[in-house]
Parts: sequence; C-alpha cells; structure tokens
Amino acid sequence: MASSRLFLAAALLCLASSAQAFKKPYIVYLGSHPYGPDASAEEHARATQSHHDLLGSVLGSKQLAKDAILYSYTKNINGFAAHLEEEVATQIARHPDVVTVMASTMLKLHTTRSWDFMDMERDGQILPDSIWKHGRFGQDVIIANLDSGVWPESNSFTDEEVVGEVPKRWKGSCSDTAKYGVSCNKKLIGARYFNKDMLLSNPGAVDGNWSRDTEGHGTHTLSTAGGRFVPRASLFGYANGTAKGGAPRARVAAYKVCWSGECAAADVLAGFEAAIHDGADVISVSFGQDAPVATVASFLQEPVTLGSLHAAMSGVSVVCSAGNSGPLEDTVVNAAPWVTTVAASTVDRDFPNVVTLGNNAHMTGMSLETTTLHSTQLYSMIKASDAALASSDPAVASTCPPGTLDPAKVKNKIVVCVRGGDIPRVTKGMTVLNAGGAGLILANGEMDGDDIVADPHVLPATMITYREAMSLYNYMDSSKNPVANISPSKTEVGVKNSPSVAAFSSRGPSGTLPCVLKPDIAAPGVDILAAFTEYVSPTEVPNDERRSEYAILSGTSMACPHISGVIGLLKAARPEWSPAAMRSAIMTTARTQDNTGAPMRDHDGREATAFAFGAGNIHPNRAVDPGLVYDLSKEDYFVFLCAMGFNSSDLAKLSAGNFTCPEKVPPMEDLNYPSIVVPALRHTSTVARRLKCVGRPATYRATWRAPYGVNMTVEPAALEFGKDGEVKEFKVTFKSEKDKLGKGYVFGRLVWSDGTHHVRSPVVVNALD
Repeated sequence: MASSRLFLAAALLCLASSAQAFKKPYIVYLGSHPYGPDASAEEHARATQSHHDLLGSVLGSKQLAKDAILYSYTKNINGFAAHLEEEVATQIARHPDVVTVMASTMLKLHTTRSWDFMDMERDGQILPDSIWKHGRFGQDVIIANLDSGVWPESNSFTDEEVVGEVPKRWKGSCSDTAKYGVSCNKKLIGARYFNKDMLLSNPGAVDGNWSRDTEGHGTHTLSTAGGRFVPRASLFGYANGTAKGGAPRARVAAYKVCWSGECAAADVLAGFEAAIHDGADVISVSFGQDAPVATVASFLQEPVTLGSLHAAMSGVSVVCSAGNSGPLEDTVVNAAPWVTTVAASTVDRDFPNVVTLGNNAHMTGMSLETTTLHSTQLYSMIKASDAALASSDPAVASTCPPGTLDPAKVKNKIVVCVRGGDIPRVTKGMTVLNAGGAGLILANGEMDGDDIVADPHVLPATMITYREAMSLYNYMDSSKNPVANISPSKTEVGVKNSPSVAAFSSRGPSGTLPCVLKPDIAAPGVDILAAFTEYVSPTEVPNDERRSEYAILSGTSMACPHISGVIGLLKAARPEWSPAAMRSAIMTTARTQDNTGAPMRDHDGREATAFAFGAGNIHPNRAVDPGLVYDLSKEDYFVFLCAMGFNSSDLAKLSAGNFTCPEKVPPMEDLNYPSIVVPALRHTSTVARRLKCVGRPATYRATWRAPYGVNMTVEPAALEFGKDGEVKEFKVTFKSEKDKLGKGYVFGRLVWSDGTHHVRSPVVVNALD
C-alpha cells in the first residue's frame, strides 16, 4: 500500500511538472484604456485589478491570476502578459473584452563620418542651413531607445555641456538598484530594464537585474541617435574624429528589453508602454522578428506593431530597423504604416588594404585589423579546406569554425577561409590565430558577390570579393608554393558611387501589407562609429580581450538611429508637426542619386529600386522645409485597420470606445502615405492623397514618370495653397498597357514643385492585366 501511494505521488508530480513545462508567456491585448496619459495611480490600480479579474475568471481564482501575470499594461496599452497553458490562452481569446492573444516570441537585434556625408557638416564645420541649427541640436527633445541597455560611463552620455534642467514633463528615472547599476544625469535621464518574459523563456540570457549594456548594441544605437559630440573618437585608430549623435543636445533614455541578442515580446511591449508614459518624443527600435508577419490576422500580434501603434496614438514617433535579411525580396520587417522603417546604405568611407600575391598581382580588400605582417615578407598560403584536422570535414573546415584546423598545416601561413557557414567573421580569424596561422583572407562566395565588410580582426586579415576570390583560387591552384602578404589597412574617405544599398538590408515588398511601400527611407548603416560598452570586446568574441570606448558596426540597427536623431531635430524645429508629417518630410526630400550624380546602386552594382531604399537616402537639411507633407492622424490608422479587416468591435476596444468603422471603408491604397503602391493593377485603378501646406503659400504643379507599361495621370495637376496648414486632395489614376504586362513590379515617381520645393514620392505598380 505504501509503495502504491509513493508511485501515485510520483506520478502526480510528473504530471504537474509536465503541465508546468507546457506553460509559456502570452500577451492578452484588450485595446486602450478609457483614461488619458495623466491618469491617477488609483486608475492604474483599478486597471490592474480588472486584469486579475479577467484572468481569475478563467483560472478559478484571483490569486492564481496574480501569480501568473508578469506585466499589467496600465498606462496607455490595455492588457497583460501572463505565464499560461495554451488551453487557457485559447479560452481567454474567446472573451468578448479581448482583441487578441499572442504567444510571446523572440525578436532579434539588427546588428562618425555619416553626418558629414549627409551634408549636416563639411570638414567638421556645421553648415549655415544645417538641420542641427534649425533644430537647436535637438535641445530638450527626449529620445528613448529600446535595446540592450546603456554603458553610462561613455563620454557620449556625460552632461558636461547640457543646458538647463530635465524637462518637467519627464516622468522616467534610472531605476537600477543593483551594484554597478545605471545612474541618471541631465543627459541620460532614464534607464529601466524589463526581463520577466526572458527569465521564463530563456533565463540563461539574462545577465542581471540592471539596465547596464553588456553587449554594446544599445550603447551604439543610443549614442548614434542622441550622443553628444566627443572629439578624438576611434576604433583602434580607425575612423578617427569626432563622434556625434544626430540630436546631440537631446535627452536620452535607455530601456533594456534585449538580452544576449534577443528581445522577448512581453518585455518589448512593457518597454514601449514605459517609454510612452515616461514622456519620450521619439522611440528608436533596432530589432525585429526574423521574418515578416505571415498573415493580416496576425498583424496586431507582433509586439513592435502593437507598441508602436499606441505610440502613434499618443503622438510619439517610432523609428524601426528594416531587418538584415537582404538582398532577398519580401524580407522587410517592422512594416506597419505608423512606424518609419529604415534601410541601410553605405557612406563614402572605406578601410581598404591590399593583398599582394607571389605573381605580383594585387587585390583590394577591407579590414580593421590591429596587427600587421612584416611588409617585406611573403607568407605561404593554404585553403582552410586543405588544412582541416583529420577528424574534421574539409567542407565544414573551409568556413573556419573553431577547432577544425590542423596547427601543423596552418602554422605561420595565411589561411583562406570561405565567408558564411553561420560562423561570425571575427571568430574565423580567432580560429586561424589559435591554430598558429599568420593571417586570414576571408573569401566571398558567389551569393556574397562584391559585398565586403571591414571587421576588427584579431590578426592580419582582409575580406575580398567573389571575383577576387576566383582569381586567388586560380593562382593557388596553379602554384606549387602560393605566397602572399596583407598590407595594413587605412581610412579612406571620398569613395565614389556612395551611397549604395547594403547587401544585408532587408527588401520589400511587404508580404503582409503590399499596399504600403517599405522600407520608407535609407540611412547610413555600414561601418558606423559610435559609443560601445567596455564590458566586452567590439568583436564580442569571448577570448578577445581588447576593449574600446567606440566601435564600428554595421546593420539596419545602425541606420535606424540616424533617422531617430533627425526626427529628434525635426521635433525641436517643428514641434507642431505630427509623427506622420515628420516621416513625410524625410521621405519626400530624400535623394536617389549617389555622389557622382548617378542613380543609387544596389550591392551588386545594378540600379537600386524603391524596395531597397524606399523614398531614397536621407537628406536631413531639406526635411526642415519640405513645403508640403502627407499627414495622418490616429483616425486614419483606425480606418486603415478597418480596411485590413478588423471590425468595429476591435476598433472600439482599440480606441476606448471613441471610433467605429465607417459604413464605406476606403481601400488600403488610399492611406495618405508619402509613397504610392498599387500591388495588383487590373486594367485601371485610382488612388487618393492629401497634401498639407507647411510653408509659404504657393502653387504646386505635378510632374511624373509613369512606371513601365503603365499610363499615369494626376488630377488636378496643379494645387494652389493660400495659407499655411491648408489641405488639398488629388487623385492618381493608373491604366495598364496590355502589350506590356507581366513585368512584375515596376517603378516611377511623382513630384510636386513650386519651383523651390520638390515633394517627391516613389510610385510602385504591379500590373496584372
């Protein structure tokens, strides 16, 4: 009998453990609160109690509900995150008060000279018409960064030159209580962390209850957006100069929602709510999902989409990275129309070095290495596949994973490793160094083409294009003793045909919302110098003991805060503008030409399209005075959601009862966006737009270049504005030409001009019949 009871107890324990194992974090979204941003603590407490009541009605008790809830979103977002079984989540989703329930997912981080290249200065001197002067360097604008935290000791965040006290509207703080936590000053005015979801989903990723940045990503992006001017900044002597944020006099706040490169959905939503409530003017987000949202039904089940919608409803601009899954099409993420989605482009700065072969041939590569080879010596070369350990597959060893190379074959030689294989590039160099190699040549594969990147390697190294790699292999295969030398790298500015679109930058069209062009805009995202944590090496390779206060990184993560900084300047210069007006000003004044006057190129040398760079590469000084803007209100976004298929019941919850879908819902293509997309043209289609005057009265006339195989007309073709703030409507009609169908997406443009201002919009059409 005793053994039977023991068995039963063990079985029950096993079942309980099994049930616990199937729990995971879910976000229950209820829409908006009926109260405003100045609600009392009592109202917030009542909202929390209502969440306990709702969940308790399903779980059977309020105490179980309290124990399960991770976050109650009570400030602007109405909902909660809880640790639940799938069956319970399904049951809650049927509740009439619930808009949607989403399982928590992991989002990924999308991981100087750039401001000079964008004409905000020239040779270190600020130009008279610079947006820096118009926007007072972002004075007292508040930029919030949702990322991996901040390294507060960085010179980019000291308050030595800050004028005035922290704005009284600011409600945030530095809440760390841990040893070595982050403390505030008059520049860095907020630092908070959110890890309750991550502690359940991946507890090993959490490095502590603090907002200190131990990865570097958050410090880099925040300083790019709003760091102060810091002279004599460099990475190991490269890119030496003054590090600058876009809005150097802005106040900045760090919200640590990402841990070990990942960001859990419930933590992200908590970060959004806190930043909105604390009083941020701009929220910068350099992370996103691995892949675009799959369906319209799941559109609001993505935390960045949901959090940014509430930000837009509160008048807060949200800027997001487009993702690093290029150059494939339909890879863009963070594609909601209420966010500004940023692609990555190059600047006119490179870090070249030269490979000299034994046959006296020369190849130009790229690197940020900190050690060099003897300049007069030629070193034997070996392919990594030929240097594999007996226990290693040569095909695997070709990409130089750790522990795959034979020291006896590699010692004192330059090793040629193939790019790719999910091995970080700097780790490949560490593999060669640990095996006794003298240097590294990182060779592109065919898919990589001419896209090469400068990395802070731990040994003499370079990266070469696919074309150069083929020449290198031919030399090595034809020589009994192939030898080479790698020269030291240098910093070179004024590189022609810049900017171009980075190969890694995610491309449109957006599979979920093909009627909205994404990305919106391109900004510098390649080899960007900005502040960094001193907790780890700039390479983030565990055995690399080098440290630097500044690092050079690439990614749409680096492009995003450039736009965040510019929007901070626009907020200071034009405080009456809405987030949509600021996005419009940036898009309609963008450039689509490089520094030679030729059309911007893609990574492969071909002309880039709007799916790669949106409206073009940012030109900040023009954005202060665009002449006209395409403006949007929260009601416009609500109508757009109605067109997507969300019903009046959903919109009533989202708007706290203040909005229902109109009887006649306009098509999604009529959203008043600064770009025009017709994703499925069948014979003929007409889209409507509104322009708002934000300058002097004038008459604007339309000119356009129709996409190939499409007839395009604009009615009326002239708009007369008699005063600032006046709004005029126009329509654009497209007709397909039957003998020119089947070309897929084709591209054109529309320009409104009064002779001084040129309000440009990209036009994209897919003519089906």
